[in-house]
Amino acid sequence: MSWIDIAIFCSYLFVMLGVGFYFMKKNSSTDDYYVGGRKLSSVHIGLSVVATDVGGGFSIGLGGLGFIMGLSGSWLLFTGLVGAWLSGVLLIPKVYDLARRKGFLSFPQFLEHTFNKRVAIVAGIISAIGYTGFTSSQLLAGAKLASSTFAALSVNQALLIMGVVAIVYTVLGGLKAVIYTDTVQWIVLMTGLIFVGLPFAYINIGGYETIKTTLAPSFFSLTSISWQQMVNWMFTIIPIWFIGMTLYQRIYAAKSAKTAKRGWFIAGLFEYPVMAFVGVILGMFARVAVENGQLPGFSMANIDAEMGLPLLLKNVLPIGFLGIVLSAYFSAIMSTADSCLMAASGNMLIDVFKKRGLRQSQLLTFVIGVLALIIALKMTNVLELMLHSYAFMVSGMFIPVLVALFARTPNSKAAFASMVAGGVTTLTLLVSNARLPLELDANIFGIMASLIVYMLVSFVYKAPTKNAVL
Repeated sequence: MSWIDIAIFCSYLFVMLGVGFYFMKKNSSTDDYYVGGRKLSSVHIGLSVVATDVGGGFSIGLGGLGFIMGLSGSWLLFTGLVGAWLSGVLLIPKVYDLARRKGFLSFPQFLEHTFNKRVAIVAGIISAIGYTGFTSSQLLAGAKLASSTFAALSVNQALLIMGVVAIVYTVLGGLKAVIYTDTVQWIVLMTGLIFVGLPFAYINIGGYETIKTTLAPSFFSLTSISWQQMVNWMFTIIPIWFIGMTLYQRIYAAKSAKTAKRGWFIAGLFEYPVMAFVGVILGMFARVAVENGQLPGFSMANIDAEMGLPLLLKNVLPIGFLGIVLSAYFSAIMSTADSCLMAASGNMLIDVFKKRGLRQSQLLTFVIGVLALIIALKMTNVLELMLHSYAFMVSGMFIPVLVALFARTPNSKAAFASMVAGGVTTLTLLVSNARLPLELDANIFGIMASLIVYMLVSFVYKAPTKNAVL
């Protein structure tokens, strides 16, 4: 790797740290730290949402899906489009005005308003655990990218570097630093991939004829996917748009409900088709390069599918451009890692410990960041860690959120029991690595358990509680 590329990449890291220091001086309250002063525009909201949701994990993960299954892997982010637009229509109008009146800083505060404090505490714990795992997945994505690019770096060494930079600038800057850098990071990512990564990779692997003769016809089809896989993705990703702390923070940070809805519409379009197809096509290009022996030292027998894309970029991009695209990928990774770290610390401080304070916020963000880094050191698969984190949160909280939004008489006892049942069911199935019927995902059974328990407890305890948000 050229010193020019290294200089570009290092400059990017120093700029990110500089942003953290800049906004450290701008934050004067917990409100500033967690919801950015509630004055942000639709463009900043939309680009921050898509940068957070897609991020480095899905960028690296999509490349892996393109490497394994081709264009059909793009359906993963179609579920993101559906989730974004559904929540924009159904969630934002019911949550925004309430949040502004009540001064909400977190997602579980919405549940506390509808149910009670006990439900909010459980939601805070589930969300904090899930987002800590998700932060870990982003750090791991960055480490895989860095170690495949810098020959002298191991994955663990790269993890430590990634972790320190991401944790420090997030701890210092808070949500305003996160959202403003997300906007820049997403622009850098899309510019780097579309105008640099795609054309250089396409030319270097031999163009269309080489791609067509190397890959099986199934790689060019949108139907080379099982119904089980599609259902698993839908049940994992669409619900996250209704229970994601990072998304509620951006709803609260928008200057109006219309601004938030516009931002959600922008985010959905960037997820699908833009990022969905860019990611899987680059993964397909990486597969072509491996099968044709264009990545020295790697073959189909010894390559991690998620490493194919960064290795391809390392080998095909000219001096200077590699540093730009590498910074672009790290931009995506940082965009999600910082947001998820903010979400986890907000859940613990506001919803579990019931505290507020700028210094306490920063200290807790640091502690959770270190924990996420330790988890990342123990894991190997980015997409698996991400989807497991999503699944745990979704199975515990999706049913109570639907009840809070649409039921006339939400039941606090039933909500509490359903959250525990859903989260524990999914976690047990994931840990036990059980073989599940029809190859469906563990969180589908967790959601079913949550729904059944909610209905049973509601039947036993029929007394109405607070009214739903209408």
